[in-house]
Amino acid sequence: MIPFVDLKAQYQTIQAEIDAAIKNVIAETAFIAGKYAKQFEKDFSAYLGVEHCIACANGTDSLEILLQAMGIKAGDEVIVPAISWISTSEAVSTVGAQPVFVDVDPDYYTIDLSKIEEKITDKTKAIIPVHLYGQPVDMVALMAIAKKHDLKVLEDCAQAHGARFNGQLVGTFGDCASFSFYPGKNLGAYGDAGGMVTNNPEIARVARMIANHGQEGKHNHLMEGRNSRMDGIQAAILSIKVRYIDQWTTARINNAAVYNTLLNGKDIVRPQVLSNGKHVYHLYVIRSKQRDVLMAALKAKGVGVAIHYPTALPFLKCYENLGHTVADFPVAHQVTQEILSLPMFAELDEEAMAYTADLI
Repeated sequence: MIPFVDLKAQYQTIQAEIDAAIKNVIAETAFIAGKYAKQFEKDFSAYLGVEHCIACANGTDSLEILLQAMGIKAGDEVIVPAISWISTSEAVSTVGAQPVFVDVDPDYYTIDLSKIEEKITDKTKAIIPVHLYGQPVDMVALMAIAKKHDLKVLEDCAQAHGARFNGQLVGTFGDCASFSFYPGKNLGAYGDAGGMVTNNPEIARVARMIANHGQEGKHNHLMEGRNSRMDGIQAAILSIKVRYIDQWTTARINNAAVYNTLLNGKDIVRPQVLSNGKHVYHLYVIRSKQRDVLMAALKAKGVGVAIHYPTALPFLKCYENLGHTVADFPVAHQVTQEILSLPMFAELDEEAMAYTADLI
């Protein structure tokens, strides 16, 4: 059996540090926000080289709160890619705005930059580029589009901790950025957790208030906010794990290189890497015209595989009111019929990858 991801294997490599961190939180009863959340905010800010990090309950909250903090409201439109986890578009709807979908690049599966401007209207207020699967968006080109049209940029980095474009870490290009620390992420907690980062002090101030019931100081509620706080155990775990993120990223990239060699010449499409981009392989995604047959065969032989994602966002039932057809997003439709995610984690060994490649 080859698991799709093995969180226990990672834990075993740093077990003593993790156990000590959890024990300290319990001993100090520092369970909600407080000391350990503040420390992680400092640690993650230092890792990214940004001024502000606000820890929150999960990645979806981080998207919603940042949209609010940027002033996105009912009647506004926000551009999002046609392939992502639903949190990206869901967050736009939750704050009352309208998600406007753009087809994806056929090679990299991230938002097709050449198709963004045709979707911009006088209601468009922001773009959410998603660094999908660990592949960075060309943020230099995207920021140029945003500047030309005076649009805010919220980077969705849920799958791209440590990814870079032109040597610069994703999450540091836009007005702000959202991170998920869901357990399976490249930097994952042991439960739900999220983070918001920005160099804009006003966005940081408002985001922090929203995440803590609209307070600026105890009982000083300047607005109605929400309860979205990172708990102390998750924060303490993340402060340990952020020290290892670069090491784990290197291992993922090396594993991807092994897969690329083993799968060379096979009747599948291997992941392409954007020029000047550093792909961190949150997922190693291949494409096959016979995807469903291949997936069933791999699962039958004990290989954990998955599809990220089987349906492009515009074609989900919750968006059927928008009336989109396959002709509107032909690349996204085709890609979702062919993609297959293979086992990928830092501790994955070459024997397991060879076994998977032989089956393919």
